[in-house]
Amino acid sequence: MSPYHKLYTPEDSAVVFIDHQPQMTFGVANIDRATLINNVTLLAKVAKEFNVPAVLTAVETESFSGYVWPQLLDVFPGQNVVERTSMNSWDDEGFRKAIEATGRKNILMTGLWTEVCVTWPTIEMLGAGYNIYVVEDCCGATSPAAHEAALSRMVQAGAVRVTTIPALLEWQRDWAKREHYNNLMGLIKGQGGAYGVGVEYAYTMVHKAPQSAIKPQVVPQKAAH
Repeated sequence: MSPYHKLYTPEDSAVVFIDHQPQMTFGVANIDRATLINNVTLLAKVAKEFNVPAVLTAVETESFSGYVWPQLLDVFPGQNVVERTSMNSWDDEGFRKAIEATGRKNILMTGLWTEVCVTWPTIEMLGAGYNIYVVEDCCGATSPAAHEAALSRMVQAGAVRVTTIPALLEWQRDWAKREHYNNLMGLIKGQGGAYGVGVEYAYTMVHKAPQSAIKPQVVPQKAAH
C-alpha cells in the first residue's frame, strides 16, 4: 500500500523548518510575507502541542542570511539549529542526523526558498525512503512561477502538497479526542486567520464561552425606554 494512502499521525511524523531567515525572506514574492510568518509560527506551535519532533536548520547565518525568525525560535527555545553551508540540507551530515534522530518517515517540509532549499532535499529524501508533505503556504519562493514549478517538480518526484490548516488538523483528526483540543483551538483562534475568527465567533456567540481577549469587550447596556 502506498504510504500516502493513509494519514500521518503525531506519532509517525516530524516537521522541518528550513532557512526561515531574514535575507531569504526578503526575496519571497509568491505569498504575503506576514502571512507566511504567521503560518510557519502556527504550524510550529501546533507541532509542539502534539509533541511532533521539529528540525530547524539555517544557512550561512552570520555571513549572509541572518538569524532564524524570533517567532520560530521562541516556539522551540534553546533547540539546536543545524547550521549549514550547503543549499541542499540533505548534503549536510548534521541535518541528516537530525532527521534520522526523529525516527519518523513522514516529514512535513517547510522552508525558503521553495525552488531550491525545499525542492532539493525533498527529492533526495524521497529517494532515501521518506514520505514528504510540502506545506506550501509555509514555503516562500522568489516568484509565483518559481513556487509552482518547484511544487510540480516535487510532486513528480512523489511528494504531496498540503497547506497549513489541514496539515495541523491531520494531527488532531477526531474532535472527540480531548487531550489537545482546548490548546489547539486556542492556537487556531489566535493565528488561524478566517478559520480562527470563525472559531472565536462560534465559541462566544453560539456556545456563550468567554472571549479570548485578556480584557474582553464590554458592550454598554442600552438605556431602557
